[in-house]
Amino acid sequence: MPRLVLLLGLCLLATPAHTEALHDVVIRGGRVIDPASGTDRKLDLAIDDGVISALAESGLSGARELDGSGLVVAPGFIDLHQHGQHRQAYRLSAQDGVTTSFEIEVGVTDIAPWYAARSDGQPINYGVGAGHIQARMDVLPDPSASNLPSGAAAFEQAGDDQRAAIVERVRAALAAGAVAVGMGPEYTPGADDAELRAVLLTAAAFDASVHVHLPAGVAGLERMLRLARETGARLHVVHVNSAAGEALPAYLSALRAAREQGQAVTVEAYPYGASMTRIEAAKFADWQLWPEEKFGRFQWAATGEWLTRDSFAGYRKQGGIIIYHARSAALTAAALADPMVMVASDGFIDGDVGHPRASGSFSRVLGRYVREDGVLDLMAALRKMTIEPARVLERRVPDMARKGRLCVGCDADLVLFDPGTVRDRATFDAPGQPSTGIAYVLVGGQPVVSGGALVPDSLPGRPVRAPAGGTADE
Repeated sequence: MPRLVLLLGLCLLATPAHTEALHDVVIRGGRVIDPASGTDRKLDLAIDDGVISALAESGLSGARELDGSGLVVAPGFIDLHQHGQHRQAYRLSAQDGVTTSFEIEVGVTDIAPWYAARSDGQPINYGVGAGHIQARMDVLPDPSASNLPSGAAAFEQAGDDQRAAIVERVRAALAAGAVAVGMGPEYTPGADDAELRAVLLTAAAFDASVHVHLPAGVAGLERMLRLARETGARLHVVHVNSAAGEALPAYLSALRAAREQGQAVTVEAYPYGASMTRIEAAKFADWQLWPEEKFGRFQWAATGEWLTRDSFAGYRKQGGIIIYHARSAALTAAALADPMVMVASDGFIDGDVGHPRASGSFSRVLGRYVREDGVLDLMAALRKMTIEPARVLERRVPDMARKGRLCVGCDADLVLFDPGTVRDRATFDAPGQPSTGIAYVLVGGQPVVSGGALVPDSLPGRPVRAPAGGTADE
């Protein structure tokens, strides 16, 4: 007698109870939560050839079976904003439940070499955007050896020929398969409206979302919303908690109004009150005018040293990573609670230097903001980590239409976690501490985390990129 298998979203599969067929993997008895379909119930889930092949109340058998009892089975988390794009960072992300990670905000202009550098195998899926910041650094002379400008590429207005060269680099990166466009007007104050408009028009021609790091305050947001309306570009505002600061209510109100008027705009936040960037960046150009007490909010990431005016000046000449403790816990919670706001880490870690958000952002949301503080319910939190990030990219990147959801035919990128124990452990003093309570992470059906421990030699991650070639309107 056939057993009815649930219809999840648009996915339907019937599996006879007496079947003798063995699936590659079966996860048995887990609490399956799929925000894309609203499913939240105990189910078995089968995987074959790297994709989800069945969901059923029972009757599935696998060559390998995982016990999901007491665990939530969810789509693997999608991080739209992770600057740590190397194996150490990917492994920490995997232990935080992330199965796909993107560097978009800063991005690159040489797409093929970026992907080639990771082709020896990675724990999770990875992708990159076309970087307007990098395009400026390619065209305008700049002394910075990092990925953020500190000279002409930051402060100078581009001439007509230079603007054309900048836009061409963004266009070429999109044609080569960049997943989106990254912009950072706070880091490139020399970029005028004409330049930003030209980049936005290019993004719109490729149907690419534009992930933008804005200067603090509502005025910068309103400028970018206007330019996006004029060009038809889809806008994604990164780390709204950092961009808005104390003006968060007005900032969210402006974003909501734009959405209600039909503008395509999305937004993300990370679950920490401290930000991180490079001390030599243009956003700190006015540092000599700051009051003395402001310097005491900064830490030198390499040592944890709290700064003074004198030490800030010295490190700014040297260059490097700085942590800025700028916001209250209430502001962080308010950003995460807003239904518009999805979760992204904005993470960076290299050896012992970094921010805990690189290791613990997603588990921190689940442990603190769901379980402990009740800021979000579990379904809402998972929606912000799975289907919503997937939808930002899927119009341009077909692979993303198979991620962020649990349905037959979708990629078997999964996280199994204990909702009673999941928690971040990374701190500002020890940013590389992996999260706890993440029992299993599967990428393309292959375990990367098993029994709560990293599988060191498991490298099933695959590149995620847009189709190479022309524009969306060709």
